[in-house]
Amino acid sequence: MEDIMAKIDFGGVLEEVITTEEITLEKARESLKNEIVAVLGYGVQGPGQALNLRDNGINVIVGQRKGTASWDRAVADGFVPGKTLFPLEEAAEKGTVVQFLLSDAGQVVLWPTLKNFLNESDALYFSHGFSIVYKDQTGIIPPENIDVILVAPKGSGRTVRTNFLDGSGINSSFAIFQDYTGRAKERTLALGIAIGSGYLFRTTFENEVYSDLTGERGVLLGCLSGVMEAQYTTLRKNGHSPSEAFNETVEELTQSLIRLVAESGMDWMFGNCSTTAQRGALDWAPRFRDAVLPLFDQLYESVISGKETKRILEANSAPDYREKLQKELDEMKNSEMWKTGKSVRALRPENRK
Repeated sequence: MEDIMAKIDFGGVLEEVITTEEITLEKARESLKNEIVAVLGYGVQGPGQALNLRDNGINVIVGQRKGTASWDRAVADGFVPGKTLFPLEEAAEKGTVVQFLLSDAGQVVLWPTLKNFLNESDALYFSHGFSIVYKDQTGIIPPENIDVILVAPKGSGRTVRTNFLDGSGINSSFAIFQDYTGRAKERTLALGIAIGSGYLFRTTFENEVYSDLTGERGVLLGCLSGVMEAQYTTLRKNGHSPSEAFNETVEELTQSLIRLVAESGMDWMFGNCSTTAQRGALDWAPRFRDAVLPLFDQLYESVISGKETKRILEANSAPDYREKLQKELDEMKNSEMWKTGKSVRALRPENRK
């Protein structure tokens, strides 16, 4: 399979990637024609991947607990109980590729049961390296007679679906942890194309989970949320109105500037701002970088040491986790900043029709 991978220059570093030019959807279908892909879990990643696989002509079934909101959602999405929708254990037994897409804590709970339904030469598929890399905490050690593979979309499950529907796809990493059949890579790349990836790039289970946990706590979610709150608070305490503070903190970023970054990069965005904005941004960016770099070093160490994993498993396994989570989310939702955001979004032209 090596010779089909394109070599792309990423900032002076050559990396191997796969696109639909190297593996067409038709080739992916051919590779998967004898597979039954069982998607276990219909919560975050499950719906997007399952629906994309189904739309791309792959034989896919869903495994989910009966009587849950996720079971009902799968039914609403057209999966039929007893035909393409089954309890988790039954779906796992039927599948030749078992996509283990439960939450990380959910995987720990199900694993003692699931491992009994894995047959020789099956493929156990992850979209996160968490359970394998932190096996000392999760207890998830796959049998030696199966393939263990990973395709990790670089976005939410919702975006996996919406990007597929608009034709853009979402980039994904891929990795092989265990190749028992000799076909692990072929299966992995075919599945990556079939779930609608824009392109696939090589990683390892370790690098995927280290970068993912750092990114979620950093720029993608934690850092972004914290920095927005800090700027909004500064503007408000200096007499700026909620609307002005929110527009300067969130709305201009999400509705204008980040789109320019997505289109052609940060330098291009800077080049299409006023000279006043350019100068200020170029002067202050290094100061923000130097201020937060030690925090990112602490974060990365916390990830690779397993401290973050311990925190996740303890918190997510608590019987009142959902209630505590909702309380935290409600506090954010009911803050002045995000109440203002709701009012600002309602004033967008598309929401006033």
